[in-house]
Amino acid sequence: MGDEVEKKPETSPEHINLKVIGQDHSEVFFKIKRSTQLKKLMEAYCDRQGKAHTSVRFLYDGERIQPTNTPNELEMDDGDSIDVMVEQVGGSF
Repeated sequence: MGDEVEKKPETSPEHINLKVIGQDHSEVFFKIKRSTQLKKLMEAYCDRQGKAHTSVRFLYDGERIQPTNTPNELEMDDGDSIDVMVEQVGGSF
């Protein structure tokens, strides 16, 4: 009986620390719940950096992140990085 110890799941704490890396290699750190839509992180990043929400794209493992995605849906781990790219329009005739 005394050997049983209640363990919290080590792989899935309620909060997750994420690093957002801009094209200029600047890093901004966020701590959010695993169930929170990434829209909050995206808006906070844009506000801090003075960028328009419509002018940047967020990528995780090379795939574009949708505002409604959550860290759980994307199977993100603590300490993972999100890349931010400025949207490029045009380029051909």
